[in-house]
Amino acid sequence: MAENLVIAQSGGPTCVINSSLRGVIDAARSYGAIGKVYGACHGIEGVLKEELLDLSAQPEEEIALLRYTPVAGSIGTCRYKLKSHQKEDFKRVIDVFKAHNIGYFLYNGGNDSMDTAYKIAELAKAEGLELRAVGVPKTIDNDVGDSEFKLVDHTPGYGSTAKYWTHTVQYANEENRGSSPADPVLVLQAMGRKIGFIPAAARLADPNREMPLLIYMAESSVSLEELADQVNAKVREAGRALVVVSEGFNVGDVGAVKDSFGHTHFGASKITVAQTVVNYLNGKGLAAKGAARCNVAGTDQRHSMAYASIVDLDEAYALGQKAVELAATDQSGYMSTILRQPGAVYSVRYDKVPLKEVANSERTFPKAWITSEGNDVTDDFLRYAKPLIGQEMLTLPMENGIQRLARFAPVYAEKKLAPYMPEADRRQSAGG
Repeated sequence: MAENLVIAQSGGPTCVINSSLRGVIDAARSYGAIGKVYGACHGIEGVLKEELLDLSAQPEEEIALLRYTPVAGSIGTCRYKLKSHQKEDFKRVIDVFKAHNIGYFLYNGGNDSMDTAYKIAELAKAEGLELRAVGVPKTIDNDVGDSEFKLVDHTPGYGSTAKYWTHTVQYANEENRGSSPADPVLVLQAMGRKIGFIPAAARLADPNREMPLLIYMAESSVSLEELADQVNAKVREAGRALVVVSEGFNVGDVGAVKDSFGHTHFGASKITVAQTVVNYLNGKGLAAKGAARCNVAGTDQRHSMAYASIVDLDEAYALGQKAVELAATDQSGYMSTILRQPGAVYSVRYDKVPLKEVANSERTFPKAWITSEGNDVTDDFLRYAKPLIGQEMLTLPMENGIQRLARFAPVYAEKKLAPYMPEADRRQSAGG
């Protein structure tokens, strides 16, 4: 008898998360052992609440449009973490899977999501449930895996965010060139709370280093005073400066906000890093007339579909397909992974890595890729990142002047269990 599959998503969404979802749906059709494909609404919370969207019942046109639909509106994502002490939550997951004949569980997400997939795989094994749990990597931060790039070369989502910053810096440079007599310094804030892959992508806009561009990542060992001196040196040299600063760059306390995973959300703070830098520069004084000003990008860094990388979309799709292959061939406890082939021409292969090795893993940005001054990245980084953004712009499907997005019909699996409130939500509603 065919068993059903549940795909869930967790953490911050990306331009290509739905491409992985489409890969899962398409690949599942090739395996007779897989029955229906369900999407858990808002990640593991959807499993706990027994909110399972029937993806097998959706029109083919809508499935195809997932390639062009950014972020997680199709089945939703969450920031709910299953912690080891939440025994009731884990039991509920198993109960839901048993009630709906779930034999396959795929979790698309980052470090914490791989930890959840691993815990569920181990619990199912202990409970005697024949469940194949497989992870699908996703994060714009590119921080899943190891710092030697042996477990995963890069994660879907990063290439598109890197492409966003490539074009954003191009346009910002034109703005700065034109307005520099009045506003000689423009500071741009990029995501990257602890790792510098996103702000580093700014250099892709200027590989020949012709712009007066300075890049400060979370890893940059530069004080505000040193930053100001370097910016003024650039202003004296070029008459202006373009500064990209990570949201995780150390400027002291900016009232950072943390999510349920304990991750810092600098973009939700009242005072941004970019504004702090601008205030410092203007307070100290610039080496030219005029003032510094800033632009703070938000979630547009991960949902601007017009900037999505075609390479990223294709690879995300293939990783979704690979995850289904692993699950359908009884290879539980793995994450589908992407590895770069050696050679001058960019090519990849799709493989697997044990969930235990990537669960809560955290890659660091190679120190060798940061210049000695701490305000730029090396050509080695450019060689790594350039293939990920691709060569062309994505052509989007349009209808009456606006983009046509995937829209699923509200067809859900019939609920078979009593209503359930996740443990963490119960504690929060009780004030604890």
